[in-house]
Amino acid sequence: MSLKFATNLSFMFTETPSIIERYKLAKEAGFKAVESGFPFGFSVKEVSEAKKNAGVEQILINVFTGDVSKGELGFAAIPGEEENFKKSINLTIEYAKALNCKKIHVMSGKVNQITSSNDDVYVKNLQYAVEKFQKEGIIGVIEPINNITVPNYYMNSFQKGLDVVKKINSPNLKLQLDIFHLQHICGNITENIKKLLPYTGHVQIAQVPDRHEPDTPGEIDYKYILSILEKEGYNEYIGLEYRPKSSSKGGLNWIQNYGYKL
Repeated sequence: MSLKFATNLSFMFTETPSIIERYKLAKEAGFKAVESGFPFGFSVKEVSEAKKNAGVEQILINVFTGDVSKGELGFAAIPGEEENFKKSINLTIEYAKALNCKKIHVMSGKVNQITSSNDDVYVKNLQYAVEKFQKEGIIGVIEPINNITVPNYYMNSFQKGLDVVKKINSPNLKLQLDIFHLQHICGNITENIKKLLPYTGHVQIAQVPDRHEPDTPGEIDYKYILSILEKEGYNEYIGLEYRPKSSSKGGLNWIQNYGYKL
């Protein structure tokens, strides 16, 4: 079996509170690649050295999202925040280049009541980001996030995300297909994978509803879902964006039990 997996350092290896210390833990657990949210509080040098010392590949990083203490989750769909959006893109590109990371998750932000102004500024901001990404050889991804996990998140529809990707029509903008959110938002996972995968730049997984390991009790038969991803030709890393039920390393047995390797 050919699928390969990357740990999400914002969700796993929280045995240490420091995201840069988790690079080492990921390597010790056998991972060759990692993804993460934006490493708030750490410099480019600190993060790049942690990644280099661990000897792992960084495959994805989330955009700088603003003041997390205020609940900010990006600026892309927020009218009046265009300058903050541009700053967030440029800052994240700086980190991505230092990490040799070729994918950036562009977060949309929260919107209480969506209007056409949100839609317009979202497309305009993504077009700005795509121009920057093209110059750096980076792929931007947009992720529909369900309203149970994150109420009022603007990009909360896979159809909306697909429409935006098609509208911008650039190889530097794709969907981020998180199966956890796909099940919450619209279900029909098999057919939606087939529909969305041609426009997808990154896949993530977690069990529903508790967001634990794929083999824990829940709504999704991941042994089957992973086989579908294989059959449909997905050959990039799958991000493990789940919260371990017990220990991060101890919960990895499912990978071998499903017939895969780290």
